[in-house]
Amino acid sequence: MRHEPVSLTRQLGVYAYRGHTVLELRGDIDLVAAEEIGPFLDRVTGRAGVRAVLDLRPVEFFDGSGLRLLYRARSRVLERGGQLHLVCTRPLTLRVIRITGLARLLPPQPGLDAALDRADGLP
Repeated sequence: MRHEPVSLTRQLGVYAYRGHTVLELRGDIDLVAAEEIGPFLDRVTGRAGVRAVLDLRPVEFFDGSGLRLLYRARSRVLERGGQLHLVCTRPLTLRVIRITGLARLLPPQPGLDAALDRADGLP
C-alpha cells in the first residue's frame, strides 16, 4: 500500500513503504533543488542502519547536482550500515545514471516492489 508522500520541499516527499523510507524526488532536480533537498536527504541518510529508497520516477529534469545527491546519499547510507535502493524509469534520467557509472553502484529498478524484492533476494 502506498501512502501520499509528506512534502518536505517542492521537489521532495517522504513516506514509509515495506519498512523502508521512500524519498520521492520530483520535478526539476537542479542546483537550486539540490540545495533545498540536501539537508533533508542528509537527515534521513545519517541514521544508522537506515533502509531507504530514492524514487526518481516523478523527476522531469536531472543534472549533475542530482547525481551528487545520489552519490552522497549512497555513501552516507553505506557508511552507517544501511541499505539504499533506486527506482527510476525516465529514459533521460536513466541515461545519465548509466553513462556516469552510478547504475553499477546503485542499480535502478522500475518500481518500489522490484527494488525491495531485489533487496530481499527475491527473483
